[in-house]
Amino acid sequence: MEVPLYPDLPPDQSAPRGGQPAFWVGPRHLAGDDGRLYDVVADALAGLGWTSLTIVRGRHEPDEEPEDRQVLRSTVLHISPDALRWAQWGLADEPFHLGGLPIAWQISARAEASSPLAQWSAYFTRDVPGEAVVDFLVALDASNQPAVPLAGSELVLDAVAAHGWFRDIDQPQAATDPTFTSHISLGEVPPLIQDGDLRALPAEDDETRPAGWQAWAEPVLGDPLLWVASFAASVPHDLVAAFAASLSSTAPVLRRVLPEATQERLLRAPTI
Repeated sequence: MEVPLYPDLPPDQSAPRGGQPAFWVGPRHLAGDDGRLYDVVADALAGLGWTSLTIVRGRHEPDEEPEDRQVLRSTVLHISPDALRWAQWGLADEPFHLGGLPIAWQISARAEASSPLAQWSAYFTRDVPGEAVVDFLVALDASNQPAVPLAGSELVLDAVAAHGWFRDIDQPQAATDPTFTSHISLGEVPPLIQDGDLRALPAEDDETRPAGWQAWAEPVLGDPLLWVASFAASVPHDLVAAFAASLSSTAPVLRRVLPEATQERLLRAPTI
């Protein structure tokens, strides 16, 4: 059973200078995104040399002051130097949901810059640990062929097993963490997940559809999910393995904001 290292120091304790204190916390898959998922990922993409563009759609009435403008959708698009991969941040007025949670990051790749369509997309809601999204993007950026699979599905399960996650006896292509709160599974892909493989389109015979990786955290059975990540069937397994290895890592992460649903499950220690 996981308990705080310092139970007398609540996570919202005021810091000496009025700011929030920082803690080293674990396990990572329950640590949330620190409320900084955009900043952490955007900074990493800037370091990789990706270009960012802000896209705003709204309604502007005559004689309306700028501060009164109604913005209906605002996204930020990050594009790799070779234009084969891109990442979009957007919490829109009518967001796309996974597991009841709005999508925060959508990451896509294509085989050729001349193609107007993505070969695959991956989706991450808020509270997915930023470290795992960054490691997925670093692996994507390093890939010479981001739309070509280079390894089998076992690579993903091996990545989490190396950090103590258990293979599901009833579902060979699934694994769960030792606390049975976070899961990763190769199986049915949710509706509307973008995939360049035509076999992934909905059909009467769903058994012919290729499987994709899904990951999620459910701190309390039956309660709302903490986070969800969904990968189209065509996302290369080696990229999903990079995400899975980072997500399941036993290395502590720095946090100032802890998810309410998992505060009591986290090991934490002050940074000083």
